[in-house]
Amino acid sequence: MSEASSEDLVPSLEAEVATDRDEEEAGKKKKKSKGLATMISVFTKGRKKKGQPSLSETEGESESSPRPPAQLPTGRRQPPSQAGRVWAGWGRPRAGRASEEELVRRQSKVEALYALLRDQVLGQLRRPLEAEPERLRQALAVLAEQERQDHAGGGGGPPGARAGDHAAPGWLQLWRDGVAQAAAERLSRRPAADAEGRTEAERTFLHMGRTMKEDLEAVVERLKPLFPADIRVVAAYDESYHAEFASQLSALTQFELCQRDTYMLLLWVQNLYPNDILNSPKLAPELQGVRLGTLLPPTQIRLLEATFLSNEVASVRELTARALELESNRWTNDEAPQRLDGHCHSELAIDIIQIISQGQAKAESITLDLGAQIKPLLLEELARFLRSYQRAFDGFLERCRQLRNYRANVIANINNCLLSGKGAGTSLEQQWQTPPDLRSSLLRPLNELKSHGFDTLLQSLFGDLKPLFKRFTQTRWAAPQQTLEEIVSAVAERMPEFSELQDCFREELLEAVHLHLVKEYIARLCKRRLVLKTAEQQQQLAGHVQANAQLIQQFCTQSGSPATWLHDALPTLAEIIRLQDPSAIKIEVATYATLYPDFSKGHLSAILAIKGNLSSSDAKSIRSILDINTGAHEPSKALFSLIKVG
Repeated sequence: MSEASSEDLVPSLEAEVATDRDEEEAGKKKKKSKGLATMISVFTKGRKKKGQPSLSETEGESESSPRPPAQLPTGRRQPPSQAGRVWAGWGRPRAGRASEEELVRRQSKVEALYALLRDQVLGQLRRPLEAEPERLRQALAVLAEQERQDHAGGGGGPPGARAGDHAAPGWLQLWRDGVAQAAAERLSRRPAADAEGRTEAERTFLHMGRTMKEDLEAVVERLKPLFPADIRVVAAYDESYHAEFASQLSALTQFELCQRDTYMLLLWVQNLYPNDILNSPKLAPELQGVRLGTLLPPTQIRLLEATFLSNEVASVRELTARALELESNRWTNDEAPQRLDGHCHSELAIDIIQIISQGQAKAESITLDLGAQIKPLLLEELARFLRSYQRAFDGFLERCRQLRNYRANVIANINNCLLSGKGAGTSLEQQWQTPPDLRSSLLRPLNELKSHGFDTLLQSLFGDLKPLFKRFTQTRWAAPQQTLEEIVSAVAERMPEFSELQDCFREELLEAVHLHLVKEYIARLCKRRLVLKTAEQQQQLAGHVQANAQLIQQFCTQSGSPATWLHDALPTLAEIIRLQDPSAIKIEVATYATLYPDFSKGHLSAILAIKGNLSSSDAKSIRSILDINTGAHEPSKALFSLIKVG
């Protein structure tokens, strides 16, 4: 209602007061108040709320007071200049013409009309999004006027009321109370069950969050332009919804929460509520300066976070143990592994990475700080799992050799070691960026598993090669080229057995084959069963060793071995056998020791024993070269330490 329409009500109200003063008390028909009825009709339009008196009922009632109406949000009075005089006339009978009873009757009539006006105004403001904009403006105008009257007169209540008669709150406070009540009603509605399997708490969070966001955005878009700025309508709604949201969450935390509900509660409190609701594009500018605080006290949040961390670690442990149990049952039941792109494949590595990564992602979705807290806990669980995995695999290697799919499952498990960082996209290094020392301790079980798997796959091949290598010494190196060609041919025939390894692991296995060929060849040279007394014989043997070294290197390199570090092992020994000058031999030995730091005096003595024309003093002098610190670092890969000499 505008100020002009409010003023227009004054003459008719004054006429009504004058008429009512002249009425006889014994049954005269009273004239209705046209002005006040007009003012109230703005809100009623012929409809009467249950429990509220109409204007005619109010004027025709007996001296009994009307039933107090329910308190609802907001309203407004007539301006004090004219409407105040009207209310004053209604509240005071003329001296000498009215008894105390008449005074009470008239005051009751005023109070009833006042309550009716208040309820109609607050009724419009209680659900403002459902009201017509014009009627909402009129209600707000009345509310603003009433608030000015309250500030000017010291409190709410109808004109003519005596001090102390009414301690009711002002209309603005009633409006705020109504907003709080509406927020409680909106947020406490029971959400409907859905088909996505959410828990009741999850549905409640989703309902409250969605309702609050939609309602506050509607307040910003539709109510803020209509409400006076000093009413701070957006802040009022936000504070009420925030208080109700916090109240319901506080009540929820009094019960024992399941793991999912604990996570969802923290997710809303720490992330979704402050970021997706309060900091949404539409609401963030409107809520600047509104201090709401957190939905739960910080101490309670810390307790919930501790519970979440404990729950998540336990869940990761359970899920990884279950995944390993299912996988190991497949091995022992002789189930063939899957084939993927020509390789034996197991989902175990992918499952484990997903389980660990999901635990990390859940914590980070709450806060980054919680993500940092859970990382070392998850890495500890990963290390625990890897040790269990290695034990389970070793047990399978020992007990299940006769199974038809034994070798295929061994290959599948070696391929699982992609978890260790070999390959792209799924490695621990990429997912976790662990420091080198921690990564080493984590990956030790996987490296052991892979090594044991390689040993199993190569065991029969190396067993077949053993008698061929013995032939070198049995024939006193009579036909070393032919013997080595048979060895290489035997290895080549077995290469297809390893084709289902991932490429990176096939290369590692071929390096192991390469190492075995070089190692066994050197071991035969160190058997001390061949003594050549002439330089020509030594040069002939050196030529055979050099040719054999070239054949081994060519075959292994073409097959895919990356072991370039082995390329100098046999050619340099051939050169030591060929040379006759002790000083030249010393230079070769010193160089050799820098390439292979595990080359010992025992190995050198076995090679020098081939040279039957070398004096013992020269041999001793040559061996002394190994006493000199060459400055070489400890070898990263072993060669001579794998070769026993006697």
